[in-house]
Amino acid sequence: MPHKIGGAPNREHLSFVVLMTQLADVIAISCVSLLLHFTIPLVDASLREYVYLTVVAVLLTGIVFTQLGLYREYPVPLGATLPGWLLVFLLLTLFLFITKTSDHFSRLWYGLWMVVGFLAIEAGRFGLRRLLRSLRRAGISRRRVVVIGCSDVGAVALARLSNIDETGFEVVAYFSDDEDASGIAGWKGRASEACDFVEQNGVDQLWLAFPFNQADKLEAVLDDFVHSVVDIRLVPDLYGFRLLNHSTSVVNGLPVVNLSMSPMDGLNRFVKAVEDKVFALIILLGISPWLLLIAIGVKLSSRGPVFYRQERMSWNGTCFYMYKFRSMPVDAETVTGAVWAKPDDDRTTRFGRFLRRTSLDELPQFFNVLKGDMSIVGPRPERPVFVEKFKNEVPGYMQKHKVKAGITGWAQVNGWRGDTDLMARIEHDLYYIEHWSLLFDLKIILLTLVRGLAHKNAY
Repeated sequence: MPHKIGGAPNREHLSFVVLMTQLADVIAISCVSLLLHFTIPLVDASLREYVYLTVVAVLLTGIVFTQLGLYREYPVPLGATLPGWLLVFLLLTLFLFITKTSDHFSRLWYGLWMVVGFLAIEAGRFGLRRLLRSLRRAGISRRRVVVIGCSDVGAVALARLSNIDETGFEVVAYFSDDEDASGIAGWKGRASEACDFVEQNGVDQLWLAFPFNQADKLEAVLDDFVHSVVDIRLVPDLYGFRLLNHSTSVVNGLPVVNLSMSPMDGLNRFVKAVEDKVFALIILLGISPWLLLIAIGVKLSSRGPVFYRQERMSWNGTCFYMYKFRSMPVDAETVTGAVWAKPDDDRTTRFGRFLRRTSLDELPQFFNVLKGDMSIVGPRPERPVFVEKFKNEVPGYMQKHKVKAGITGWAQVNGWRGDTDLMARIEHDLYYIEHWSLLFDLKIILLTLVRGLAHKNAY
């Protein structure tokens, strides 16, 4: 027989956190705008015009940050607002161009506002996070949670909810039918006993964590709580799978759990494309004299074309021809066929060996980036013949093709290149895909420059 459950769910918590985050962003943007207006002498517009532009920036920030999920129940990681803030300024620049008011504003003020504004937003969110932690330590802004679970799923849910300062969740009880559950801290009894506890203790949320093969127990618990006003959440049994960017969504009213998804969708795809095109164009303009010198060196070192085209596999398993400076004689693979690169490859020319050691043979791939075949940052592409071999030997190998292949990547800056452990390389590639952000891309680009193009595993 279902119980009628009482309790007063803390539904105001989410609104409070979101409102405080939005308020912190508004204060940061506005204060920096006005502070720079009064401190920088190069002022071409009136105070009213600067205030008007600041209001537009605040509105755009609210829209963009909301669409990017930067206003949510839990504080987002530091630095995660950078792509959204850059998009805000892109739209703001477009707005100034359309309204023909771009000449009214100081370029110095505009540039500093973009940089200092981002730092102020991050500082405000950092301060808010510290404030929330202090409030939670004092017992304020906490949500009392009961977990009902079985097997490893329940244990994972308990472990993830244990950090009260970060999540704001306080697990007040754990109910499970497992034989060894009584030894777990917080265990209060069997799942069927949870109803009375929730009714008597003012619980805010109920978390259900059952494996797929115990759907009957889940159904029984839901039946017990059919008249409940407590918030109920389900922890899917996904921990036994190798997942990539898993999430939940709603398709035409149908709840869907996304098990393996590419992060390059919607706005992310646009941001990544802009990043690639802008950086590739700037880099090509900067290295054009070196490209000419290397081309002359390749031509003088052996007979044949300057560039070498090689078929590689990239996003969604599509193939393209990747450009490199030729480092071998034109007929090097006539007898051997496709060969996995090894140290001291005797098929290379003397100049080609130098190019490989310094990774300079890879520079023409920036043209691939401009064409849209590759990204600057991403998993390194492989030849289809090796893909067919590795996909049956390395777990998760094909998941690297959920993003465009890159010139450099997380695996490469950590030394996993050349004839090294494929398992470690794939783990790094999948980590990059799972944690992709514009800030992560910039970090990898900087690490590539700091650690240099030459490497012991480059050949």
